[in-house]
Amino acid sequence: MLISTHPTFLLINNCKTSKQLQQVHAQATTRGLMSLYPSLILTKILYTFSLLDHLTTTSPHYPLRIFNQIPNPSTFCYNTIIRVYTLLSSPLSALSLFAKMRRLCIPPDTHTFPFVLKASVRLRALALAKTLHSQVVKFGFGSDLFVLNSLIHVYSDLGSMTDACQLFDVTPQRDVVSYNSIIHGFVKAGNTSRARDIFDEMLVRDDVTWGTLLAGYAQMNQCKEAIQLFNQMLASGLKPNNIALVSALSACAQLGALDQGKIIHNHIEQNQIRLDAFLATGLVDMYAKCGCIDLAREVFESSEEKKLFTWNAMIVGLAMHGDGELSLEYFRRMKEAGIKPDGVSFLGVLVGCSHAGLVNEAQQLFNDMECVYGLPRELKHYGCMADLLGRAGLIKEAIRMIQGMPMEGDVFVWGGLLGGCSIHGNVEVAEIAAKHIMQLDPEDGGVYSIMASIYAHARRWEDVAKIRRLMDARRVNKSAGCSSIQLGGVTHEFVAGERLHPQIDEIYWVLDGIQRQVFESY
Repeated sequence: MLISTHPTFLLINNCKTSKQLQQVHAQATTRGLMSLYPSLILTKILYTFSLLDHLTTTSPHYPLRIFNQIPNPSTFCYNTIIRVYTLLSSPLSALSLFAKMRRLCIPPDTHTFPFVLKASVRLRALALAKTLHSQVVKFGFGSDLFVLNSLIHVYSDLGSMTDACQLFDVTPQRDVVSYNSIIHGFVKAGNTSRARDIFDEMLVRDDVTWGTLLAGYAQMNQCKEAIQLFNQMLASGLKPNNIALVSALSACAQLGALDQGKIIHNHIEQNQIRLDAFLATGLVDMYAKCGCIDLAREVFESSEEKKLFTWNAMIVGLAMHGDGELSLEYFRRMKEAGIKPDGVSFLGVLVGCSHAGLVNEAQQLFNDMECVYGLPRELKHYGCMADLLGRAGLIKEAIRMIQGMPMEGDVFVWGGLLGGCSIHGNVEVAEIAAKHIMQLDPEDGGVYSIMASIYAHARRWEDVAKIRRLMDARRVNKSAGCSSIQLGGVTHEFVAGERLHPQIDEIYWVLDGIQRQVFESY
């Protein structure tokens, strides 16, 4: 009987967990098989272990014990254990095993270097990657496409685009992986223009190619380009992967492109794509930012897989819509589901409390951040509390909180206080807040306008004139307001004071008619 057909080998092939492998290992030992075929059985167990789905959550001790029992381990054995430790996020152990391999003069092969190169990426060690590159050349693997692609990916991931491009340019037979690696590097560096140039050069693209560039556009807030690329991908007949779908949804959310977002949602449903936590979060975020909070809730409730970021998207979305009570309810539900909130969770629910005027609830949550959950308060949390207290007219409490902060306040913290002073007409504290904002951001025209308004309401006309003169002297201009609306799949943008829209005359004609009807009704 061939050893490969032995029942023990068949059992090893069927193992799905580390525990099952250990049971088969124990049976082989007790039945004496380990003394007959130690290398074959242990190597098979080690290799099967490296393929387990849950490998990343497994203890690293068992595979090393297997490896240490193998007499005279081969290059294949070393490759396998190095791969295991790389996947276990133990790059130092992986590199230590490679060093031991070299000391014992066990020759590496084309599978060895991709594993150790990935370990160097985990350590963010560019110098080490270059040393390994020299080893690649030394052992004659400098023309192997598998190894070259690994090197291009390493240099790209570590931000050394000069080295990546040099290697990419001299690679004689590039494949889609070569192109994807270099595109990934430029996207990571924020150079989507160069990434697009390389993308356009490609004759063959896969879903990773499209998804990588789409993610780059979304991250760089190039939302129109992201949506155009997504539609181009659909037109090409290639089905987008989840990265592409999430990136396109993010672009729709940032742009407020509801119609396009619904098209993506329909594509997900029609193609029966499983709504994992990332897709569900993307849909919740898109619908919330496009003003459809009820649809956001429908997606959230129908999603079977809810991660922390999914809950956060729902809580923040409700807060954006001013529904503080419901935001608090979802926050409580999240904790009941056993999910520990993070800083984003608290920021979302604090914003909801601020918009709903829930002062007591917000103060309790703010205290719980550090006392109960051990989460450090950041400037954005203090800014939210300053806004909430200011809106509620608790100006003295707000300024005491700011003065007791462990760090200096930023424009958002002082801006929240200034907004409260504007509502309640507290000129003295407004002057303190405005002074700090002007020091932090002298070109912010908004603070001058707010102070002019506060002075005007207090009938301090000399101070109003003083603010105007100060704006002129510092050449500060208030940023023009800008809004956008999507109609029939087309986004229309309007900037205050401009008349650039092609239908501006018709728009003003309608607005004038509405204004006349309003006055006539009175």
